[in-house]
Amino acid sequence: MAEKEGGIVKKGHEEGLKLATSLLEEFELPLGLLPLLDVIEVGFVRGTGYMWIVQQKKVEHNFKMVSKLVSYDTSIYGYVGRKKIKKLKGVKAKELMLWPPVNEITVDDPPTGKIHFKSLAGITKTFPVEAFAAGQ
Repeated sequence: MAEKEGGIVKKGHEEGLKLATSLLEEFELPLGLLPLLDVIEVGFVRGTGYMWIVQQKKVEHNFKMVSKLVSYDTSIYGYVGRKKIKKLKGVKAKELMLWPPVNEITVDDPPTGKIHFKSLAGITKTFPVEAFAAGQ
């Protein structure tokens, strides 16, 4: 993939998770946003903000504070920027009986303590940022 050219690539769970966490930290996103298991590879291209994550199996994580079940595919990718992830693929949040894909995640700037998840259908859900802190 041309998007991956010139990217930093970390293989294996520990190294991959370190890179993913350091990117969330650097771009001021909640550290619990990507609860990854069995990471195979994480990559990032600084010039474009393109990030990709490959994990062994799909992960479903329940963010208890907001009672939100989120599904993370084996392949997740998108463009990371300050306080946001755009063109996100591989993440879905359960809404009633549906699993609409999450296309964009934005943290308010200046900070209001809110984070917004936008689906391709244009539906936006807003939650407290701390619901996605590490360990949630």
